[in-house]
Amino acid sequence: MSQIPSLFALSNSSLLFDASHLEPNNVLSIQKKIWTLAEYCKQSGDFTDLVPAMNSLTLYLKNAQNLNKWQKTLLTIWDDVKSTSFKSQHHKINTVYNGEDLAYVAQYNNLTTEDVVNIHSKTHYHVLFLGFQPGFAYLHGLDERLHTPRRKEPRTKVPKGSVAIGADKTAIYPADTPGGWHIIGQTSTQLFDHTLQTPCLINPGDTLEFVPCSLSEDITHD
Repeated sequence: MSQIPSLFALSNSSLLFDASHLEPNNVLSIQKKIWTLAEYCKQSGDFTDLVPAMNSLTLYLKNAQNLNKWQKTLLTIWDDVKSTSFKSQHHKINTVYNGEDLAYVAQYNNLTTEDVVNIHSKTHYHVLFLGFQPGFAYLHGLDERLHTPRRKEPRTKVPKGSVAIGADKTAIYPADTPGGWHIIGQTSTQLFDHTLQTPCLINPGDTLEFVPCSLSEDITHD
């Protein structure tokens, strides 16, 4: 298996930098370098957009004439960047653990509902990337004891603010939407607001923890 990231020209002004094959058992280490690479490229001023995904980065250039330049330099920059240089924010999300699938997740994993809440809320998660819908953060770090396959039949509507588990990931739904993850809780924290200069509360590379609370406490801290 190649230990060199792959680089593809998607168009005359966009590139895909793919490092997903480098360390399949250590996606977080590679993802931290992806965030660092994205930040380096952002500071260059050459790009209209930079989109981190799972161990990859899509880059959209302002000027197609710079495509060749970045094709030649991205791999060199990758060798030089250090994942530890990436700066992020930490978020505490008040969560009411009253989801309609909480009992199912507990039963599937041979746990009590109290076990599920304790395990889920005692982990610090890393935001790997945003996708699916604006502000939807895929969180890395879910304890193996809570891994639960997605629902066989997705719901046509998952309420905004639902805290859910899907396979080996956990996430929060920023808006009402269809979805196939298991709902274990609810938060009133606003994750996406298109009227703000920075519409997403949570960004790739940030860390997050869920804080158990009652419904009245969640409303009070909203």
